[in-house]
Amino acid sequence: MKKNKAKASGAVERDLVFGFKAGQHQCELKVPLQFPVKDNVSDLHGRLMLLHKIPCFVEDELRSSLSSFVETNSIRDYDREAELALSRLSSGDTDINGLTNAWAKAYAETSLEHARPEEASWDEDFAEVYHELIHSPASETLLNLEHNYCLSIAELIGERDMELKQLQERQASEMTSVMQELGNTLSDQDVNTVASQHFEARQVLENRWASELKHMSEIQKKEYQEWVIKLHRDLQRASNSSKIKQGRDRLRGRQGDTTEKGDQLRGRPGGDRMRRERAQLKTMHNLRLLRADVLDFCKHGRHGRGGAKLRRLQTALSLYSSSLCGLVLLVDNRVNSYSGIKRDFATVAVECTDFHFPRVEEQLEVVQQVALYARAQRSKVKRNGAEDKNKHLERNPSNIVPGEFYISRHSNLSEVHVVFHLCVDDHVRLGNITARDPAIMGLRNLLKVCCTHDITTITIPLLLAHSMSEEMTIPWCLKRAELVFKCVKGFMMEMVSWDGGISRTVQFLVPKTISDEMFYQLSNMLPQIFRVSSPLTLTSKH
Repeated sequence: MKKNKAKASGAVERDLVFGFKAGQHQCELKVPLQFPVKDNVSDLHGRLMLLHKIPCFVEDELRSSLSSFVETNSIRDYDREAELALSRLSSGDTDINGLTNAWAKAYAETSLEHARPEEASWDEDFAEVYHELIHSPASETLLNLEHNYCLSIAELIGERDMELKQLQERQASEMTSVMQELGNTLSDQDVNTVASQHFEARQVLENRWASELKHMSEIQKKEYQEWVIKLHRDLQRASNSSKIKQGRDRLRGRQGDTTEKGDQLRGRPGGDRMRRERAQLKTMHNLRLLRADVLDFCKHGRHGRGGAKLRRLQTALSLYSSSLCGLVLLVDNRVNSYSGIKRDFATVAVECTDFHFPRVEEQLEVVQQVALYARAQRSKVKRNGAEDKNKHLERNPSNIVPGEFYISRHSNLSEVHVVFHLCVDDHVRLGNITARDPAIMGLRNLLKVCCTHDITTITIPLLLAHSMSEEMTIPWCLKRAELVFKCVKGFMMEMVSWDGGISRTVQFLVPKTISDEMFYQLSNMLPQIFRVSSPLTLTSKH
């Protein structure tokens, strides 16, 4: 090792010496490193491997030697600086008062107890105001306003659909005329040109209407939130301050009585025993087997005019509560809303303005950024063989893999507050999947999210499919249903330890086109599989 070279900036240069054997040759790598080392050791290791063409079979040895060299010398420099600082402090060369003030300032700026309280955001203020109003006599006024806004959106969507239909009919007529002239006055290239023009015209029209819908939704959301805040302020001014004071006094009196009774209960000899008995009570869960389309839980129209209003009220009352409703939507690995069930769901989600959460497209953009960040972080971690295989299969780093899911929040759907977009692939169509399949493990993970985020009702596709296909024979369906039933049963047993045993409702959904005979057999299978003893007692509704 060369003699240390002191730099004017206070940095020190030391040589890393690494020896290795390549065949019959003994090689040595000598590289000067500047301390303190500001680069990441992993990045530095990669550059050394590339620049000096180090053989791959000594990659781990070089990484270990480099890490040990940097760590040892860094600690030695830190110890030397600490000793010099202590010596200056003991000799009186350091201003103790200035040092104390600097430490106090640094502690106050970084310690949480000295931090300034966070100011409530607009969304938080609006959520509190809305929750208070929706549980007051003003709830009917709020729902009527939301309904009127929804009618305006529906009218605009109707105009869009009509114009798109007219364009489609006109283009179909033009294409028919072009095909009749094919081979006479027109060639295949002419047909392709016309088809391209039709596609571009449709894209321009769809983009224009999408922009108009977005603009109207933004205006409605702003007007609605401002109106809700103004209504709350007006009601506060109109309220009698003396009545509020009397109500608070009565509330404090009841709280005092409750506290006193609680103290008396804790003072009783049997108080602990009573609490233990309450902890050992069985947890009741509701199970339902439903035959419907998955998007029926999002649409307002299927309940009729009166039913839609009741559903809207129920969803609004539980929006900011500990009793949220969730839905599992099976999607592909692309985070977007351009195809398949994702496009159909996005179409339903824009039929009414969401006054509380961002639009679906905006939420998906955030999910894509999070997915990109997650992939970047995972690339820094050493992968096993299976993970390396997934890496090669993923061309787009913003995609997710089977078993992963992302969540979207909604206040404008019929019976759903939270949608779990669970990624599955064609493998779920096979009849031989096991309990360790990514789709099954994804169900377990999202059920755990339900327990930790107050989602007490969850709807799960029983067959891990939203529609029937040719391979879904009766044996296939019975085998798949048995697997999902048993796995969910095990996950529900785990829920007791996850959340303390809160009562929940689990709805198993099968496609609307399933036969009556198959639905009857699944109805009989449900109570047979979930017939369990402590710690869970399950009740089933069909």
